[in-house]
Amino acid sequence: MQQVYFDNAATTAMLPEVIEHLTKSMSEIYGNPSSTHSLGRKTKNSIELARRSTANHFGAKPSEIIFTSGATEANNMVINHAINILGVKRIITSKTEHKAVLETVEASKGVKVEYVTLTKKGDIDYQALETLLASESTKTLVSLMLVNNEIGSILDAKRVGDLCKTHAAIFHTDSVQHIGHEPIIFEDLGIHFATCSAHKFHGPKGIGFLYANIKYGMSSLVFGGGQEKGFRPGTENIIGVQGLTKALEICYNNLEKDKKHIASIKSAMANQLEEAFGNQIIFNSSLENGAYNILNVGFSKEIANNMLLFSLDMNGIAASSGSACSSGSLQGSHVLEAVDPELEKNYICIRFSFSKLNTLEEVDYCVKKLKEILLK
Repeated sequence: MQQVYFDNAATTAMLPEVIEHLTKSMSEIYGNPSSTHSLGRKTKNSIELARRSTANHFGAKPSEIIFTSGATEANNMVINHAINILGVKRIITSKTEHKAVLETVEASKGVKVEYVTLTKKGDIDYQALETLLASESTKTLVSLMLVNNEIGSILDAKRVGDLCKTHAAIFHTDSVQHIGHEPIIFEDLGIHFATCSAHKFHGPKGIGFLYANIKYGMSSLVFGGGQEKGFRPGTENIIGVQGLTKALEICYNNLEKDKKHIASIKSAMANQLEEAFGNQIIFNSSLENGAYNILNVGFSKEIANNMLLFSLDMNGIAASSGSACSSGSLQGSHVLEAVDPELEKNYICIRFSFSKLNTLEEVDYCVKKLKEILLK
């Protein structure tokens, strides 16, 4: 049976070059970076070179990059730092954010939470955001993701950054689905905090980074060591850092070529689905203005049922119902619920997400199997 992996927004396969680099690193860089002997200094130097390399991609200072276990930890760090150290009393976010932001915000004490309204396409209503920011002078954190992980809507970060500057707000963004897929200079967009996970761009799992603008600093969630300048105690994930750096380098060195290829995969998938199913499907992702690697499709319940995702899995096709990344029966999506509460009453929604490793032949196979499942 053919295997097709269309769940790249959940995680990506590590590239062979990254695996080769990791294998070499594991045999050569093994000292504790806090040790003062030569092997420790060698390891420490490798981390600082990786930090500088990472910072250079985003026009950041090396001191503004903190390596973490991924974006979930980093989002928690930012929100807690904003409240406990920066004196934030109000957070403006959206109901389509990742749970790593939503649940952290909801669990926060002594802070007012407001949700900006959305357009019918799932984009941020920027006029509504401006109204919220202008409504009071309370110290405010705006937390909005750059690219939505389920429907691929893209934030106008420059516009949000300008609004935050005008109203003296702090701008935090979960940039997990953006980094490695598009170039970005944080400071140019007015972004004060950004978070990243390496496994979204063909790096290893369990490693990511936090960009913290030097003006706002950072504080630790945990205690017990001086690693990462005291912001993230615990012996560093040396191999993870090496893998992140290598994957990031490869992504940005081949960005335009890979973007063109991935966009062609998404376009072919959308076109074939339209041809096969016509008005029995809808696209919950923008085909023109959304992320070039994410396609969220609603299949009418006249032809589909809750076992569709499972049926695809049984035919070797990995996709998901959204951030739940379920391979069995579909679960409701908080993102789609926020965009249109009626949507999942009438449609079975599946996210197909693509990478440079996918092929047009895989699109053909997937659509063929969908036709066999739904049009029998």
